[in-house]
Amino acid sequence: MVKIGIVGAAGYTGGELLRILVNHPDVHLTCILSNSQAGKLISDVHTDLLGSTHLRFSKDLTPVDVLFLCSGHGESKKFLAANEIPWHTKIIDLSTDFRDESEGFVYGLAEFQKEKIKSATKIANPGCFATSIELALLPLAKAGLLKEDVHVSAITGSTGAGQSLSSTSHFSWRNNNISIYKAFTHQHLAEIKQTLGTKQAIHFIPYRGNFSRGIMANVYTSYSGTQEEAEKLYEDFYANSPFVFLSPEAVDVKQVVNTNKCFLHLQVHEGQILISSVIDNLIKGASGQAVQNMNLMLGWQEDAGLRLKAIGF
Repeated sequence: MVKIGIVGAAGYTGGELLRILVNHPDVHLTCILSNSQAGKLISDVHTDLLGSTHLRFSKDLTPVDVLFLCSGHGESKKFLAANEIPWHTKIIDLSTDFRDESEGFVYGLAEFQKEKIKSATKIANPGCFATSIELALLPLAKAGLLKEDVHVSAITGSTGAGQSLSSTSHFSWRNNNISIYKAFTHQHLAEIKQTLGTKQAIHFIPYRGNFSRGIMANVYTSYSGTQEEAEKLYEDFYANSPFVFLSPEAVDVKQVVNTNKCFLHLQVHEGQILISSVIDNLIKGASGQAVQNMNLMLGWQEDAGLRLKAIGF
């Protein structure tokens, strides 16, 4: 059994990792770190895990085979600088700190560079908006079909803002409300452009949604092919991807919530192609994708521990 450590395990992404890994057939949770919750039972903080684990949060790092970093942006670099990590420990960082592939980290989008991930020892997990948008555009980018500017309108649930409260994450503000934030300047744009390798502008308008989890990204750009050609391009590109599926019908967020799946729907209209992409921001956009990367790094089946059920209703 592979020994697993999680840093920052009291937050949303750390909690989702715990929920996935307590049921993973090949791992053993041994080191669950949280400065704010040290000494408490995990089930006292993540109360749905009552009966699933008797582990407690700790402050002290012990030797593990795989270490997940789930702290806030900027904290991963500080943690690695302050702690001596054995060379054989594989590291998967869920923050923005290493998504530029600095310091030996590999960008962990399996649908983009699976073979590189398999041989990596350090992974920078993609951002949630970035994952949804990259999966929408990768087939076009790889085929050299991104000829004009790309326009993106995407909405995310409140869990995308993290667990710490702010004026725009309180229920009373989010409920029955919707708003734009970081228009044209969202931090995920850098990794999106890096991954797609395109010089075309990406005009990204992010929205805060009045729901808890999930992302819908509607992406459109110029396209000279037919509907059938577009569908074949996407089906061929994702033929060996266990989590990305093309839907013949319009997609909605609830179809993918609580799963590691991405559903795509294409519509070609008057020289434009619209790609609708839906994911769960906490799973395919964070913790599930991190486990997917771990599976690849360790030579396991890519979907091990990730055959998760959508909520449906």
